[in-house]
Amino acid sequence: MNSTTLKSQRLLSLDLLRGMTVAGMILVNNGNGDSFAMLRHSEWNGMTPCDLVFPFFLYIMGLSTYLSLSKTGFQATRTVVWKIVRRTLLLFLIGEGIIWFSHAIGGDLLCFDHLRIFAVLQRIALCYFFVSLFALTVSHRYTVPVIILLLALYSVLLLFGNGYAPDATNIAYRIDAAVLGEAHLYHHSPIDPEGLLGTLSATAHALIGFYCGKLMCEAPTVEQKALRFFMAGTLLTIGGYLLSYGLPLNKAVWSPSFAMVTCGLASLLHGALIIWIDQPKTEGGTKGLWVGWTFFRVFGINPLALYVLSELTAILMWHFGIAELLYGIINRLVPWPSWSALCYALCIVAFIFLVGYVLYRKKIYIKL
Repeated sequence: MNSTTLKSQRLLSLDLLRGMTVAGMILVNNGNGDSFAMLRHSEWNGMTPCDLVFPFFLYIMGLSTYLSLSKTGFQATRTVVWKIVRRTLLLFLIGEGIIWFSHAIGGDLLCFDHLRIFAVLQRIALCYFFVSLFALTVSHRYTVPVIILLLALYSVLLLFGNGYAPDATNIAYRIDAAVLGEAHLYHHSPIDPEGLLGTLSATAHALIGFYCGKLMCEAPTVEQKALRFFMAGTLLTIGGYLLSYGLPLNKAVWSPSFAMVTCGLASLLHGALIIWIDQPKTEGGTKGLWVGWTFFRVFGINPLALYVLSELTAILMWHFGIAELLYGIINRLVPWPSWSALCYALCIVAFIFLVGYVLYRKKIYIKL
């Protein structure tokens, strides 16, 4: 990673949407097992608010990829291609490093024969690579057809591969086990939620974000940008819920309906933020509003660094007993498991915010 001075020209609404998502990811990842149901992932079919945070981030990544590559005219120069490959590898290795660290801190330094290979950052890395490759090599008028093709192909695989079975008969599990080996899979649920097969749907998901970035850039006014997000969000949300009658919402397999609904909700929220944030900016009325949204912008301008910090912080706190101590103190003050779990998670979010706020005040933007 390297640090650069934060440029003045940034999309405030996108920073805030990204910040809300990262803060949400940190919150739901630190619930200590006793969180409210809405802050826990759905056990199988269905969707909770907790299930929105990672899909929102993947949507934002796709949109940001369009904005980033548009600055180079989507030209596959050696510099651009190297930057994409480098960023993909770094994202993947950072994700792998976090998993390795969780083993190594307990003394299992040579854990490579049973190290989980795919997780959140690894999926982001793969989707970023595939979307970037598409952006540089394929005409963008084929974006929607490619999205439909990927989701249709994945739907067929789910329907004919027992893709909704929460056991070893699921095609997703069979592919992961055959390619990666049982020892390298996620062992907290029957199906790896970031497995190989689900990358098809996740790539389509990121391409939807990419297409929304295209819609945004082509709209000449703030009002039209917001309108396009509202239209896309409405179509995706309704279409996804209709599709869920045949292909239920399911985060673990990243079902096509799940991809569509979560992208739709992200698009609707982004449209609302454009109206609330970016439109007043053109009228010179954002100063008061800006102060109110600073909390989320802190997370939005350094999303990767703060997410990685939160993961490492959680590992260190549990290893050294700090998490158990803090949770015990909170539980004595707030003797209701769900509320104490929420307070504990909020403490982690607050700590990460303080670190991020220092970077924010110093105008430091950490990127790959």
